[in-house]
Amino acid sequence: MTAARVAPLLLLTAACVPTSAEQGEPQTAPVPAAMPPASAMESVSAPVTRPAQRERFSFDGETEQGGWIRGLAPSGTVRLSIGDTEVPLDATGRFFAGFDRDADGSATLVATLADGRIVRDQVAVKPRAWNIEHVNVARRAGGASESFMQRREPELAAIWNARQQRTGAEGWRQDFVWPVAGRISGRFGSQRIYRGEPGSYHSGLDIATGGSGTPYVAPADGVVVLAAEDFSLEGKLLIIDHGNGLNSAFLHSSALYVKEGDRVTQGQRIGAIGASGRATGPHLHWSLSWNGARLDPLLFLGPMP
Repeated sequence: MTAARVAPLLLLTAACVPTSAEQGEPQTAPVPAAMPPASAMESVSAPVTRPAQRERFSFDGETEQGGWIRGLAPSGTVRLSIGDTEVPLDATGRFFAGFDRDADGSATLVATLADGRIVRDQVAVKPRAWNIEHVNVARRAGGASESFMQRREPELAAIWNARQQRTGAEGWRQDFVWPVAGRISGRFGSQRIYRGEPGSYHSGLDIATGGSGTPYVAPADGVVVLAAEDFSLEGKLLIIDHGNGLNSAFLHSSALYVKEGDRVTQGQRIGAIGASGRATGPHLHWSLSWNGARLDPLLFLGPMP
């Protein structure tokens, strides 16, 4: 990760001067020294330290497709957007934003200040060479059956609703950790083309281990917004809100250790790897999204432990 581009205390003292009367001598009390005027006292008090005013954006992160940035908006920003997406700000002006797998080559940060001024900053988004496999067979015709969609539509609605929740979680501020160590069996962004017709790309990172039952942990702090036991494709599904529009989804679990509404901390065990739902073998499918944009989990991580 690259480096970031990021009341007064007035002390009044009074001297206690013992008089000669306190020593038992019957003498006239001395005339007290004149107090300095208030303006003079203010002039010698500690200097006021004010926060530095930011005229421009400062941020760091992974500025490529599937990547992200985290930074500070200009001082006085009351509204922030990137492209057509509004970006939440915390009380200090910090923000998080992501770039979809198919993001354009540039994105514009736009800050509206309290005095009406507009500050813009162009972010270059590096394109990536995705693993594309061309298959000389046609996709199955007809699509999903009506009976399947009757089951699937409520599941999709539950997933969508979960991702709209704003819990105030602050995991988006953290450096993420690996949820589990193992063999990477599927990479974000890979895709098959069936006789010229694109299939859906792989939306997450697959990590395979020795078998079902291996625990996995929360990669960052958050709040559980969905804990589903039996979804048609995802099986046992867990979604965690990390705050500011960023959330994680964990698919195909054999067990869930947390429930909806639970607050989890980075490194806490939250589930066990399995092959529930539509899966060919035990593995953890971990996906990240930010306000609908699909992000690459690998770009949030350091080397695997």
